[in-house]
This record gives sequence, structure tokens and C-alpha cells, in this order.
Amino acid sequence: MRLNKNEFERMTEAYTTAWNSGNPEAVADHYAPDKGITINRGENQFGRDAIIAMAGGFMSSFPDLKLTRDFVRFAGDHAIFGWTLEGHHSDTGNLVKASGWEEWELDENCRITNSLGWFDAVDYERQVAGQV
Repeated sequence: MRLNKNEFERMTEAYTTAWNSGNPEAVADHYAPDKGITINRGENQFGRDAIIAMAGGFMSSFPDLKLTRDFVRFAGDHAIFGWTLEGHHSDTGNLVKASGWEEWELDENCRITNSLGWFDAVDYERQVAGQV
């Protein structure tokens, strides 16, 4: 299957908007049923409820979360979505700015069937703790 460039662009814009909405269900809507994400080789977050919990965790940790779409690339049904997350951590109040990317497999409806997410967890934790 080959993705349609315009549909893919619209999907990535909508995915970014979903993250900025404060509504974790809106993020989960971009995943095919019973599919999910693995972040930094951690625990697999598969299924709608797991995606909602994952997105909700980030949204509650950063009530002013702003996600920026930095770049996107696709070939066939594979894509890369580069992003920057910025916000103040709910427990520490510290500003965190972390960049990363997600490697996606997409179905014919441009819904994510598998995502491998990556970001620098050490730098993220350092910023949460307020260490310069």
C-alpha cells in the first residue's frame, strides 16, 4: 500500500492537534483498533485503553502541553513523525522541552497500526528535576 501524501499530511496535522487538545481519546482515535505504541523499548501500550492512559499520563504531567510537528516522512505504509513536546511539569513546575520521533506503520485509512516512539529519557528526567 502507498500512502496518499495529502491524506498523510492531514493525518499528521490532526494527530498534532489531538495531542494539543488535552483529550487523550482524540490521540487514541488515530490508532487502529487493538494497536499501539512502544516508547524507548519500554512496555508495549496496545489497545485503545492503553493509548488513552499513555496520552493522558503525558497530558496530566504537562497541563500546558504543546506538541509541535517538526518533520514527517513516509514511504509506502511506513512513516516517521518528528515532534517537540514543551510544557511545565505538573509536580515540579519546571519547563521541559523534549524532542523525539515516532516510527509508524499505517493502514489504508492512515491509522497507526504500530508505533515505535523515541526520545532522550535521561535529558527529559533532568529537565523535570530542574537540573541545568
